[in-house]
Amino acid sequence: MEDITIAAAEKLGLRISSIKEFLYLHPEYNREIVFLIDMRIASGKNRFFVCNLKTGNIIDQGLVAHGIGSETGNSELQFSNVNNSYSTALGKYSIGQHYNGKFGKAYKLHGLDETNSNAFLRNIVLHKLDTMPHEEQEEKICNSQGCPMVSERFFSRIEKIIDGSEKPIIMAIYY
Repeated sequence: MEDITIAAAEKLGLRISSIKEFLYLHPEYNREIVFLIDMRIASGKNRFFVCNLKTGNIIDQGLVAHGIGSETGNSELQFSNVNNSYSTALGKYSIGQHYNGKFGKAYKLHGLDETNSNAFLRNIVLHKLDTMPHEEQEEKICNSQGCPMVSERFFSRIEKIIDGSEKPIIMAIYY
C-alpha cells in the first residue's frame, strides 16, 4: 500500500477527532471503526480509508469512485445533494441494511448532514463494480452516478467489517 501524503494524513486525523466527538453524542453507532473518504485525493489513488478509532490507524484502504456529476472539467470537484445530479454529496453517512441489486450486494446509505440529507431518497448506496480497478493508477478511474463505488476485492473486505458490526458504521465523505 502506498502511503498517503502528510497533508492527507493531517486531514484524516482531524476527521477522526471530529467523528469521535460525533460518536460521543451518538452511542447508537460503532465507536471502533469509521470509513473516511477524502475526495481531494485523485480518484486513481487510495482515498477510502478504514480507520480504527481507538488507535487512529488506517487498517485498510482502497480506490473509490465519485459521481460523474461531480466532474467540472478540471482537477476540482463539485458536490451536490440534489436528486438526479449524479454528484457525490459530502458529509457523514450511516451505513444501513444491505440488499441485492443490479451491482449485487450493496448497502443503503443514510445522510446525517444537511449536505447529504437526500442520500436515501437519491438511492445513494455503497456498492461494488466488477470493472472497477483494485490497484492504484495514474489515470482517473470510472465514475458512478453519485454512489461511493469500490472494487469487488475491496468490497469483500469492507463488507466483512460492516456485517460483523453490531452497530451501524459511520462513513464520512469530505473534500
